Amino acid sequence: MKYPENIKEIAALQPDYLGFIFYNKSPRLLETEIPILEKSIVKVGVFVNATVKEIEEEARQHQLEIIQLHGGESPDFCRSIQELELKVIKSFNIDNTFNFKILENYKTCCHYFLFDTKGNQYGGNGTVFDWKLIEQYHLDKPYFLSGGIGLESIVDLQLFFKTESARHCIALDLNSRFETQPGLKNAKSIKKFIQNIKEQL
Repeated sequence: MKYPENIKEIAALQPDYLGFIFYNKSPRLLETEIPILEKSIVKVGVFVNATVKEIEEEARQHQLEIIQLHGGESPDFCRSIQELELKVIKSFNIDNTFNFKILENYKTCCHYFLFDTKGNQYGGNGTVFDWKLIEQYHLDKPYFLSGGIGLESIVDLQLFFKTESARHCIALDLNSRFETQPGLKNAKSIKKFIQNIKEQL
C-alpha cells in the first residue's frame, strides 16, 4: 500500500494485514505517513537487505507490528529484529530448485514464512509458482502464500486448501494482480476476491 486514500479504501474491507514497502528501489515505496487504521489491522513493514537501525527507525515512526524481510537476511539478522520485540516474516522465493531444508535454519528466529515466486525483482512479479512444491515443506511454522494471486486463482486456491500442504497456510498475500499501478489497489476487485474466497473456503 502506498497512497493514503487508497489505504483507507482497502482498510475499510477489513484485511488482516496491510503491507507497506520500505525499499528505495521499489515503485511501491511508501513516501507518506500511514493513516490511522483500526487496531484489528496489522501493519507490516517490508524491507530488503536493510540495516537493523533502518528497520527500527521505520518501525517506531510508523508503529509497525510485523517486519517482512524480503532479501538475503540471515537467521542471525532475523533474530536481531525479534530482539526489537517485532514479529518477523521471512520471505523465500520459490522455484523448482528451492531447497526447503534451508528453512530449518530460520524456524526459531522468525514467526512466519512467506513463500513467493522467484522472479527478476524482490516481489511483485505477478506470477504464480507451482504450489505442489510446498509438499516438500515439513515444518510446523505457519506461512503466507504469495506470488501472482488474483481473482482467477479462486478455483486453484479451493483445491490447494484441500491439500495437506495448505495445513499451515494462514494468509494470502494480494498484490500486483489487484493493482491499477504499483502500490494502488483496486478495491472492487479485492472486495470481490474476499467475498469469493469466503464462499469457496
